[in-house]
Amino acid sequence: MYICATPIGNLEDITYRVVRILGEVDLIAAEDTRNTIRLLNHFDIHTPLTSYHEYNKVDKAKELVRQMQEGKKIALVTDAGTPAISDPGEELVRQCAQAGVEMTSLPGAAACITALTLSALPTRRFCFEAFLPADKGERSRILEDLREESRTILLYEAPHHLKRTLDELLAVLGDRPLALCRELTKKFEEVRRSTLSAEARRLEAEESRGEYVLVIQGKSFEEKDRESQESWRQLPVAEHMERYLAAGMDKKEAMKQVAKDRGVPKREIYQALLEK
Repeated sequence: MYICATPIGNLEDITYRVVRILGEVDLIAAEDTRNTIRLLNHFDIHTPLTSYHEYNKVDKAKELVRQMQEGKKIALVTDAGTPAISDPGEELVRQCAQAGVEMTSLPGAAACITALTLSALPTRRFCFEAFLPADKGERSRILEDLREESRTILLYEAPHHLKRTLDELLAVLGDRPLALCRELTKKFEEVRRSTLSAEARRLEAEESRGEYVLVIQGKSFEEKDRESQESWRQLPVAEHMERYLAAGMDKKEAMKQVAKDRGVPKREIYQALLEK
């Protein structure tokens, strides 16, 4: 099986290798055959298509695996971008791996990576969450996880849900630097480097259009340390002291750090521990 990345907007972003493979395989498994046929027509490719999408992914994957075991070569494409990333192709890849079907991935466009490189936010460490789930409970749990995330965060969102998502992110994460990327590689591509609060306010008066990638700065280690210290100040002195001892500090250094956290002389900490 060939996992083939296709353009996310600009047809020139397809690779020579993908064009060649799409023309050579026996069958193309496509998430949206109507969208893929336009791509194939543009490059004069006449390989047969079959529909492979979210609602048939398990059973259809079994059938495609069977065909590959019989000797067919199949290309997997998604609606746009790289298959198996927040995509039903993940199931087909899993079944191929379990069945011992040989696979290779042909790299190309991916909206999340394109947005990250344009964001001007830290790129060394990042996490990709795709679309937040619709289920309220699951959505809430993921947002709470993201509250403490130190890596740059990438999310996808549709225009009609964007304002609600920005409001939720602002409420849970607090205000953060944001790169709001729209219609990447297309005619009306736009990258707004701003903040969650500024973009939420802007959308109160403006209509959002196009498909979006949100790139959000993670919580810094300094901020996490500061919040941790602030919470520790509310603890009894002995418990505050124990946190540092558990982290590997000796008693003298731990007492010094507890005093610093609380803004009091070290002798007060010593006296409190004696009384305890």
